[in-house]
Amino acid sequence: MAYSYFEKKRIRKDFGKSVQVMEYPFLLSIQLDSFRKFIDTDPTGETGLEAAFRSIFPIKAYSGSSELQYVSYRLGEPLFDVKECQIRGVTYSAPLRVKLRLVVYDKEAAAGTVKDIKEQEVYMGEIPLMTDNGTFVINGTERVIVSQLHRSPGVFFDHDKGKTHSSGKVLYNARVIPYRGSWLDFEFDPKDNLFVRIDRRRKLPASIILRALEYSTEEILAMFYDTTDYTIKGDKLIMDLIPERLRGETAIFDISIKKGEVLVESGRRITARHIRALSKAKLEKLEVPADYIVGRVLSKAYIDKSTGEVIAEANAIITLELLAELSQAGHKVLSTLYMNEFDVGSYMSDTLRVDSSTNKLEALVEVYRMMRPGEPPTKDAAEGLFSNLFFASERYDLSTVGRMKFNRRVGNADDVGTGILSKEDIISVMKTLIGIRDGKGEVDDIDHLGNRRIRSVGEMAENQFRVGLVRVERAVRERLSLGDLDAIMPQDLINAKPISAAVKEFFGSSQLSQFMDQNNPLSEVTHKRRISALGPGGLTRERAGFEVRDVHPTHYGRVCPIETPEGPNIGLINSLSCYARTNDFGFLETPYRKVIDGLVTDEIDYLSAIEEGNFVIAQANAERNDSNKLVQDLVNCRHRNEFILKASAEVQYMDVSPQQIISVAASLIPFLEHDDANRALMGSNMQRQAVPTLRVDKPLVGTGMEKVVAVDSGVTAVAKRGGVVSYVDASRIVVKVNENEMHAGEAGIDIYNLTKYTRSNQNTCINQRPVCRMGEPVVRGDVLADGPSTDMGELALGQNMRIAFMPWNGYNFEDSMLLSERVAIEDRFTTIHIQELTCIARDTKLGSEEITADIPNVGESALSKLDEAGVVYIGAEVNGGDILVGKVTPKGETQLTPEEKLLRAIFGEKAADVKDSSLRVPNSVKGTIIDVQIFTRDGVEKDARAVEIEQMQLKEVKKDLGDELSILEDGIYARTKKLLLSAGLNESDLTSMSRDKWLTQNLADEGQQAELEQIAEQFDNIKEDFDKKFEVKRRKITQGDDLQPGVLKIVKVYLAVKRHIQPGDKMAGRHGNKGVISNVVPVEDMPYDQFGVPVDIVLNPLGVPSRMNIGQILETHLGMACRGIGEKINRMLEAQQEIHKLRNFIQEVYNVGESRQVVDVASFSDDEVLRLAGNLRAGLPIATPAFDGAAEKEIKELFVLADMPQSGQFVLTDGRTGREFERPVTVGYMYMLKLNHLVDDKMHARSTGSYSLVTQQPLGGKAQFGGQRFGEMEVWALEAYGAAYTLQEMLTVKSDDVNGRTKMYKNLVDGDHRMEPGIPESFNVLLKEIRSLGINIELDKD
Repeated sequence: MAYSYFEKKRIRKDFGKSVQVMEYPFLLSIQLDSFRKFIDTDPTGETGLEAAFRSIFPIKAYSGSSELQYVSYRLGEPLFDVKECQIRGVTYSAPLRVKLRLVVYDKEAAAGTVKDIKEQEVYMGEIPLMTDNGTFVINGTERVIVSQLHRSPGVFFDHDKGKTHSSGKVLYNARVIPYRGSWLDFEFDPKDNLFVRIDRRRKLPASIILRALEYSTEEILAMFYDTTDYTIKGDKLIMDLIPERLRGETAIFDISIKKGEVLVESGRRITARHIRALSKAKLEKLEVPADYIVGRVLSKAYIDKSTGEVIAEANAIITLELLAELSQAGHKVLSTLYMNEFDVGSYMSDTLRVDSSTNKLEALVEVYRMMRPGEPPTKDAAEGLFSNLFFASERYDLSTVGRMKFNRRVGNADDVGTGILSKEDIISVMKTLIGIRDGKGEVDDIDHLGNRRIRSVGEMAENQFRVGLVRVERAVRERLSLGDLDAIMPQDLINAKPISAAVKEFFGSSQLSQFMDQNNPLSEVTHKRRISALGPGGLTRERAGFEVRDVHPTHYGRVCPIETPEGPNIGLINSLSCYARTNDFGFLETPYRKVIDGLVTDEIDYLSAIEEGNFVIAQANAERNDSNKLVQDLVNCRHRNEFILKASAEVQYMDVSPQQIISVAASLIPFLEHDDANRALMGSNMQRQAVPTLRVDKPLVGTGMEKVVAVDSGVTAVAKRGGVVSYVDASRIVVKVNENEMHAGEAGIDIYNLTKYTRSNQNTCINQRPVCRMGEPVVRGDVLADGPSTDMGELALGQNMRIAFMPWNGYNFEDSMLLSERVAIEDRFTTIHIQELTCIARDTKLGSEEITADIPNVGESALSKLDEAGVVYIGAEVNGGDILVGKVTPKGETQLTPEEKLLRAIFGEKAADVKDSSLRVPNSVKGTIIDVQIFTRDGVEKDARAVEIEQMQLKEVKKDLGDELSILEDGIYARTKKLLLSAGLNESDLTSMSRDKWLTQNLADEGQQAELEQIAEQFDNIKEDFDKKFEVKRRKITQGDDLQPGVLKIVKVYLAVKRHIQPGDKMAGRHGNKGVISNVVPVEDMPYDQFGVPVDIVLNPLGVPSRMNIGQILETHLGMACRGIGEKINRMLEAQQEIHKLRNFIQEVYNVGESRQVVDVASFSDDEVLRLAGNLRAGLPIATPAFDGAAEKEIKELFVLADMPQSGQFVLTDGRTGREFERPVTVGYMYMLKLNHLVDDKMHARSTGSYSLVTQQPLGGKAQFGGQRFGEMEVWALEAYGAAYTLQEMLTVKSDDVNGRTKMYKNLVDGDHRMEPGIPESFNVLLKEIRSLGINIELDKD
């Protein structure tokens, strides 16, 4: 492959063998595409806002005299951009304007005659917009809407696994689940009667639904059963014979084919052989004894023709008496239902007998009573309720997905249809359920991904928006019916509040709208690709069983089997696999390569879980020859969710990549195939907790996925178009665009403003650093600036550490790790955390709070870091307890003493009584102030500091816009100069005149003149545009802020804290090997090798075998080889060896192994080779993709190239004694992460503080400044020691003996160290509790 200038700077050697036929799809597309569908106008009206409007409008008046019609909608421009929204704490949203048409019909004229039409654009609230990175800014914080995996609408057949009834009988059921509307359940009871439930209410016989649909008993029986006719001849019966129907019966009479030839003797079972003989004999009638018909069921009613009296109802069971009656009444042919005990059960027939209703009205009343118990039913109400349940599109919708799933399941050929149920739909569900009960067909697997679909942002927002519209609809309809529509405009009918409220509620407080995990770029990407089975309409943690959580065969390539949380959510929250996407119906699809007659093509098809089961699919690593033909005769395949061996000619598809089954986080673990799944799960989860370090360091051993994550996450600045870097500083990059990528008549300059030292949701630091230099060429997609945790466009979550697996004086007992002091000194794991502290001045009942430096009872030293406005300086270094913003609050008037009254009378009004309510630095925090923002309410005077900040911001904006303008000007003048020179003017003419006049020249050539005029016009537009931009920015900065009611001023102070690594911090590798730092040891005491190089971390070797994560050992070895090669290249550079030797060595390194990567170092220029070698000094970066990584042989080859022992083990010397350890130790480089579980955040000590109200014991937890609980077990320990006095003070004065502790505090102040324990408050609580049980206990104090 051809590498760009930037990519040649550092090439990661790839050990992957299987050729990549497709790039990784954009990782955030699940979020962006879904929201785009919601926002964009859909001409078909099936998705998004358009669908919501069309489903509610037109809104007709109850009388039908007028209606409000929907025409179109548009989204306006957002008021603030994303950054401004975050600073101001507002929502990033755009106003929704809808064009509505009010049509008033003429009552006097013919129906449909229009009297008046009014059209108007109506404001319908704000719609939050998605940022380019797939997030929403809601009230200033970035949030993510997690996609939900819920049960697809449609019909599902299931059974209770024999758990409901004591006999263990399996009871089958069917459930019709709509997208919205009532659920319809059919179920069998232990007696095999079929019942129906609506919305899980009381059950009714299933035939009630059919009767309510106007079916009679005879029609119901005809739908479910075939009939057998018997003709009465004297005292004999002649049966119409269909031989197949006799299967499995026991003959109660001899069956003869011909006279004297008995085929089946009485008492024998009729078998398939007998049936074949009967069919061969072509017998159409069979004489049967009268007993044979007894117990059978009549298919229709029989009437005595002479009297009109009903002799037998349909569904009556025949007895000998009834038979005689029917025969006497002259009925010669009796039609009975064909039923047997094997495959045609009598369920519907039995159910009809249980059913008490006989006609439609009775059935409707029964349904009404069940749905609305206690209400008196009327005919209209009952009919209205029933038709609204399943047959009204406003109340019931299967959705396109539901209809497709429904039709496929019940065997309808069509995939399309209406969203409501029809009579035929209900009957087909019952027939399918009875078929399953009869042994025809299988029940559904609800955990199959063909039965679960993804609901993404767009769909959920649309549903919520529709909820808001429904609320508005009622109000509009009532308003339309009030009459007097002449003076009314559409604007007067619509109240946008309910719509805004519904949308705001969803984005602000829905269970699936989550505070974005912004620890590092990986955690952002993973959060956006998360799929949750929880949330509204989903499962609950408590009720979710093992099956739902388990990995299902259909997860293959769709949902990651590894990445899921530990704990109560395991298996309910999953992550999307690397290549997966959702289809139009919301089902997950994964790509496969087509295989034709054993030949693997590059054609790619996306298959859903439903389609996949029908195909034979080979694995990505199936052996192929050079012409891409499958080599082996038998190939390991998947078919119908089973792993089987199939002939290569039968293979229809093949996986696209070995990484297809895992998620992004899991695919970042090298040698994943050598780790136990439990540890891989921890590894994937812990990478998301890694804190971005101050100095980034790319992993030596990676997987090749690092670049994809870094670019797709949006934390890096990526070139939109190719060109040359014309300017770079810490906060801005300017690229002059290539001619061939420019649009006609534009300046051809791209400006990238970088994010500097801003706070993330998790208080980590977001900062971008340029990685390009002036004059360097860039192509589209090149990384221009690194973000947090990225190194030259690759994800870099941690640091490469030299580690040794060995015990060291017990300091690495139980997963602890020993750290060298050098790591701390070199700031390898130093991280910056930014905290936002807010001070709010409110208007109180007693007067308004004031932000000031004049604070009562505070010394000068405490105010030393504040300016005259009472706000801390930027750059001030502050400690716990320091004042950041001085604020005073009015105090209630206190009762004055006589002396005060006298003083007040003499000296006049005393300064108003105020109390200090300043914002202080939290305890145990120490840092530097990096920014201050002040927001003042409209109409409140701005203080000096606010004005100063405002001036500074205006100055920055002016400078930024001025710089941009001058860059664009330079670009335009450069193009103009080129044009004028080509038109015949010479260089000296141009330099002699001012640049402004260049644009007013007259050129002979018309085409050139037109181009010059176009440039001049464009220049004017750019200037005008910049004036507008500056004006907009100026207005935003100078105008007052829209604050919450009662808030006068908000001061936000940003505090940067530098955290060094120290004992107690949690660290981890990428293989689930986590631990806590137990000690930081001086470098000279650490074990060192024969070259005197000490190790950085000592890990416990016992942490490997039982955990079965061998990947970490392979990573350590490979890391050592990479480092060795880097050191070798470094030695060559320092010795200034000939460039061809360096080139040959680098080529040799890249040629190791049989990988898919081709790096032709010979084609690089000498400068490029030196630049590459310079970047390889710290070690050769390597990609070993999951399931396709480096083999042992290849690691050994690298060891040979690095001149190192192939065992990867070295003899180490003890740094303290100078003695060699007795056996060689595995030493190498492992990528270690510092996790966001820092000891500084957890460590806390209490001296005095607040107490719990009831027990009077100290509160618990750091947030409440609480104490450690001396619990039951600790008491036992002191009892065991016999430390009576210690125990006594622990349970009294140090805890909840109120008087004792107050007295002791006084004594200590007085220098008296005695203590007198009293009665602990918990004893009083116990007394009160016993009294609440009605037992009076009184303490005798004598």
